Amino acid sequence: MKPLQQARWLGTCLLLFLAALAVIGGRALAVQDPAEAGKAFVLTVDDAIGPATRDHILRGLARAEKEDAGLLVLRLNTPGGLDASMRDIIRAILAAEVPVATWVAPAGSRAASAGTYILYASHIAAMAPSTNLGSATPVQIGGGQDKPSLLERARDAWNKVKDREEAEDGQDDSSGQEAAPEQPAGDAMSRKVINDAVAYIKGLAERHGRNGDWAERAVREAVSLTASEALAENVIDVIAGDLEELLTAIDGRQVQMESGSHRLSTAGLTPIEIQTDWRTDLLAIITNPTLAYMLLMVGIYGLILEGYNPGALVPGVIGGICLLLALYSFQILPVNYAGLALIVLGLALIAVELFMPSFGILGIGGIIAMIFGSIILFDTDVPDFRINTGLIAGMAVSSAAIFGIIVWHAARTIAKPRRSSGREAMIGLQAEAVDDFTDGLGRVHVQGEDWSARAERPVSAGETVRITGMEPQGFVLTVTPEPASTTGRHR
Repeated sequence: MKPLQQARWLGTCLLLFLAALAVIGGRALAVQDPAEAGKAFVLTVDDAIGPATRDHILRGLARAEKEDAGLLVLRLNTPGGLDASMRDIIRAILAAEVPVATWVAPAGSRAASAGTYILYASHIAAMAPSTNLGSATPVQIGGGQDKPSLLERARDAWNKVKDREEAEDGQDDSSGQEAAPEQPAGDAMSRKVINDAVAYIKGLAERHGRNGDWAERAVREAVSLTASEALAENVIDVIAGDLEELLTAIDGRQVQMESGSHRLSTAGLTPIEIQTDWRTDLLAIITNPTLAYMLLMVGIYGLILEGYNPGALVPGVIGGICLLLALYSFQILPVNYAGLALIVLGLALIAVELFMPSFGILGIGGIIAMIFGSIILFDTDVPDFRINTGLIAGMAVSSAAIFGIIVWHAARTIAKPRRSSGREAMIGLQAEAVDDFTDGLGRVHVQGEDWSARAERPVSAGETVRITGMEPQGFVLTVTPEPASTTGRHR
């Protein structure tokens, strides 16, 4: 082939190659161009609403805003959760720059209690078939267990007595009218909590044009709805069986954002799952109330053992790490600090018993304080954020057993006869002459040590002697040869 033909052939191949690259690159850009396709981040919550869930949602929302996503889908299945975490999530959703669609899915899921509030706060509320929502009555929001005060109970009792007396006096001249039903003894704090929750969820309903009357019933009467009933009652916006159907159903809808009205364009969005990272997983582990309680107990017991046996290091290091992790968990969990104080007091009494025996009084009191403190430690009625009573019982039995073993060993030690120590302990022991005594002076080996010694009779190396005393000045033993001396060192 001539050089000119070779050049033409190579040029043609190069042009075809560049054309192929241009076609492939164009298709890739058409698929990956975020301006055309966009993203829909999908974040799954399948647990109680707590500190770890709050962190996961807030970080996912921040990532969606940073990457300019078209939508954040919150796939929700929750029995409820903590009020503080729920309100943090709602505040983040209301102030979000990216539309948030809360979707109760898959089939069989629910958005109960705190989940209902989050659903009402979202820009799009959706459910999958065979799901439900509701039962939004706050069982407890902060503070202690809601109970009538002593004054309220006394007032209620006095009113009942007066009503009974008036009923007895008016039996003969009854007008035939039925007496009004007796109102239950109301609790002021409970009413405040309920009214606050009603106002909160109705405000969320008004923001997005949803059914506020049913929201009030969900709080006051703990009613629930299925997906089809929720759609008919204007509680949710759409029913979608899968993610693609959801994105298609809400395309073109007008939603109310913090910055104003916004039209959704979701039909061509590419779903991207946001997985939990190691930080969220670690937070979920250490904020488990049962594990946090165990970390607290291990931490305090580790420090007690380190103090009982200084220099062991391992109990102290493990105890310090566990105690710090437990304190971090208690900082973000609904903790009753009276219960925490009782636990610390109880373990302190057990520690004092170990160092200053009091015939068990301090130890028994410490175990009792620890049990009551453990029972009231977590100030919430949410089942997922309470300690297993079996663990409390097991920890109490273990503490009692450890305390009993230590007391038993201490009693045995006190009962044993004390051995002599110091100068008196040396008298009567056998020793071996290390060398020949010169002028009555030499060295002997006793209990692994070499001592200077003095003898009134000649002593040869290797001869067995018995220690009869120690000179007042200087570490010099007085020895005498044994009648039947044997060679070999005695220790």
